[in-house]
Amino acid sequence: MPGGPLKRRTLLTAVLALALPMTLAAEPRTPVAIAAAADLQGALEQVKAAFEARHPGIQLQLTFGASGSLCAQLFQGAPFDVFLSADTGFPEQLAKDGLATPAGPFPYATGSLALWVRKDLGLDGREGLKTLLHPGLRKIAVANPQVAPYGRAAEAALRGAGIYDTVKPRLVFAGNIAQAAQFLQTGTAEAGLISQAQANHPLLRQTGWTWTVPAGTYPPLRQAGILLRRSAVHPQAQLFRAFLLGAEGQALLAAHGFGRP
Repeated sequence: MPGGPLKRRTLLTAVLALALPMTLAAEPRTPVAIAAAADLQGALEQVKAAFEARHPGIQLQLTFGASGSLCAQLFQGAPFDVFLSADTGFPEQLAKDGLATPAGPFPYATGSLALWVRKDLGLDGREGLKTLLHPGLRKIAVANPQVAPYGRAAEAALRGAGIYDTVKPRLVFAGNIAQAAQFLQTGTAEAGLISQAQANHPLLRQTGWTWTVPAGTYPPLRQAGILLRRSAVHPQAQLFRAFLLGAEGQALLAAHGFGRP
């Protein structure tokens, strides 16, 4: 048939051209499992997208939770490669027990505490934390201070303001700071002490107002991480650490309300 061989070659070329991207896409990526403090959720999802665009052979697997709970899991052998805590204490504990690489903990950001209150209550931030004394605030969301650094910061700020004992019956303790923010989003609580990063969430900005708690009223929220000694993907984990501490990673953290380490 005239033109048959040429037509078949053209068709074969087209099929191969279509198959090549599928073959490349099927190439396995090296997973790096990251256990991260809950306040990092929004920021780290953007960091993940930017990092994977630069390193297409690596896939970041993110798990979020209270820093203390994640630390306990790591002591029990949880298979993570990187741990990003909301404080420096938990990474230091892990390093002291020989679970970190020799480089030890690395600071990556500074967090800040924010008071969030529903707009429809008609209150404002002029009274700062004493706004929480208003009788219309029946439930106040905070993270559990036993496992969450932001929970400890909230308790310290309330005690420093001299109102902890008064508002304690109305405190609703969340398992981590992300759950505390969820309590606010769902209306479970009318006010809460959360991270500035979470207070920047579009839904919370739309439905409530935020007052930044002065930094000197609670222990500094210096956040640090470690690379796990038992990890089998040290080179890839080191690439992630370098990206997080570099200009692009720091800019993404800053856009979510984090300060420099």
